[in-house]
Amino acid sequence: MTDPTAPLARLTPLLPLLARFTFAAVLLPYFWASAVTKLGSGVFGLFSPSLGAYAQIFPKATEAAGYNLDNLGLFHWAVVTAGMWAEFILPALVVLGLLTRLAAFGMIGFIVLQSLTDLYGHGAIEHEGTLGAWFDRAPDALILDQRAFWVYLLASLVVLGGGLLSLDRVVFRNAPSVRPASPQPAP
Repeated sequence: MTDPTAPLARLTPLLPLLARFTFAAVLLPYFWASAVTKLGSGVFGLFSPSLGAYAQIFPKATEAAGYNLDNLGLFHWAVVTAGMWAEFILPALVVLGLLTRLAAFGMIGFIVLQSLTDLYGHGAIEHEGTLGAWFDRAPDALILDQRAFWVYLLASLVVLGGGLLSLDRVVFRNAPSVRPASPQPAP
């Protein structure tokens, strides 16, 4: 007897493309809008994050410093700058399908750090309902429910790669991991 779902298996190569499209439609605008709020003023804004960037990423340290960036150190600048760049670069790589697995894995790490900062840095853990709960019949919790879907979408790209119509496919088409191994002659 033939499996009636077998023709659906031919659609499997489209799943990474669909995941990247969904990411572009839903999460790319979110992350880029967040990154823009972190840009400093002027031409060198990419190297001089705004006060808001520090307040978003290091809320308690920024408050303790009296919102004076001169009171924060090189470590804070490096983390805030890297976080701002990551919000621009990683989503772009995912959408383009370039270094897709690495970029999606980086985005998962970013989302974990973002969630921990929201919960503990901004004190959201203290507010009823912000964290949410799984299996509670309410699919709109800001942290657990929402970000579980984000991570699942990105995890599918970590496993499946960029798929069809990705720059990975173009750039790395001759890489051993992309093309099947040629049969070796018997000794």
